[in-house]
Amino acid sequence: MSDSTAQPKTVLLRRGEVHSPADPFATAMVVERGQVAWVGSEGAADAFADGVDEVVDLDGALVTPAFTDAHVHTTATGLALTGLDLSGAPTLEAALGLVREFAAARPDDRVLLGHGWDAARWPGGRPPTRAELDEAAGGRPLYLSRIDVHSAVVTTALLDMTPGGPGAIDGPLVADAHHAVRATALASLTPAQRVEAQRAALAHAASLGIGTVHECGGPDISSEDDFSGLLRLAGDEAGPRVVGYWAEQDVRKARELGAVGAAGDLFVDGALGSHTACLHQPYADAGHTGTAYLDAAAVAAHVVDCTEAGLQAGFHAIGDAAVTAVVEGVRAAAQKVGLARVRAARHRVEHAEMLTPETVAAFAELGLTASVQPAFDALWGGEDGMYAQRLGAERARSLNPFAALLRAGVPLAFGSDSPVTPLDPWGTVRAAAFHRTPEHRVSVRAAFTAHTRGGWRAVGRDDAGVLVPGAPADYAVWRTEELVVQAPDDRVARWSTDPRSGTPGLPDLSPGRDLPTCLRTVVGGRTVFVRPGE
Repeated sequence: MSDSTAQPKTVLLRRGEVHSPADPFATAMVVERGQVAWVGSEGAADAFADGVDEVVDLDGALVTPAFTDAHVHTTATGLALTGLDLSGAPTLEAALGLVREFAAARPDDRVLLGHGWDAARWPGGRPPTRAELDEAAGGRPLYLSRIDVHSAVVTTALLDMTPGGPGAIDGPLVADAHHAVRATALASLTPAQRVEAQRAALAHAASLGIGTVHECGGPDISSEDDFSGLLRLAGDEAGPRVVGYWAEQDVRKARELGAVGAAGDLFVDGALGSHTACLHQPYADAGHTGTAYLDAAAVAAHVVDCTEAGLQAGFHAIGDAAVTAVVEGVRAAAQKVGLARVRAARHRVEHAEMLTPETVAAFAELGLTASVQPAFDALWGGEDGMYAQRLGAERARSLNPFAALLRAGVPLAFGSDSPVTPLDPWGTVRAAAFHRTPEHRVSVRAAFTAHTRGGWRAVGRDDAGVLVPGAPADYAVWRTEELVVQAPDDRVARWSTDPRSGTPGLPDLSPGRDLPTCLRTVVGGRTVFVRPGE
């Protein structure tokens, strides 16, 4: 394969496997002016060979639509990639050791930034104390977000820096206290540091076959400068597309910043790991029901404002009480502006983990897109996982019911919520197909569609995320093993040579098998990643 990073005007890819509903046995594809121009067989490709600027010999590689990650925090992802990542720390002591090493290696940082600790996975189950962090950081300002980014532990020096801050609190900070210290910590980044982190995140996404990310920004998450700077960077430099969502109830602000919606992480509640997801019944391991940030009336008012402004509304809702508030609010908005208008706007719900049959049906009725993260179940599901600790085994088994959503006709868009879970598109597809609760599993094909075409549909584009003539030429090339199709009973079967099947094959993602390796990623006909040596 060519190692050129500049995509010529017209390209013929041949001698591979092209995943296209236009021809389930396609082995070649022509790209022209940023769009797919043709897909078909190797023999028919000869007719194009003399009229193209480049011929790419796929040598048996698989070509698929590029993935869309429908929920990303780009700058935070870059900071985790280039900075202090505690997600692999097996114990509290190991985490404190990593803090010491990081502080020694970064003497000039005004505030030390880290992410990914999870006390639920440590022996003893407790987070670091402020005194322990003060010692490990040498008295310097330090901000460490929990893996779900809905709480953090900090040093005394950072508390002292925070205007009107929470005071000398020990233990994890949540809600407004957390938002205050996070704003102070992120404000310490220089513009150069922020751009470096954004470039690192987008380059990493491209190396994984991700062609588009949905940036979920907001005043409690990042900053206006961070958000607008990222959109400029993505527009000026080769890399994945960035679709911006700004989580603020001020619809005019979202439009001014170039967002497609006043949506994303507009918090109705928090997260289960931090005990801030809002529940109807108390946590199994805590005597309360979490935190509510918006009620149904506030949801309704925001949906009305967004619908009338021609923007998407969207909400972060994890707990069952939070999801109920969203459903009741959107239904009230539909009664005011009309159900058809609400459905046409394709409003979104991020995470939507604790669903009931009634709320699933309401999502379908109201045309809500479920922007969900299958890796959450892979990381926290199961009989002994964090969900079971927080909710008890029975409630935990109800979480993330992807199959029920699909059966009801609810549009799904898959993402990572990176850096909460890593950018890992094939791992995400595997997590949905092999959900820890078998009745929630979906086929590999359905999961793949939710992570490609589903992300485009979530922003109102029905003509993309699939390799057919006229679609945007956003695609990835993969080294993988033999292609398979998934039978209705979830067993994996070999590719059928019966053309009546009409089903393109996908890699075998059974647990234990190697995931595909990305060789090249192309966005709008422009190559944004080529694996060295290919």
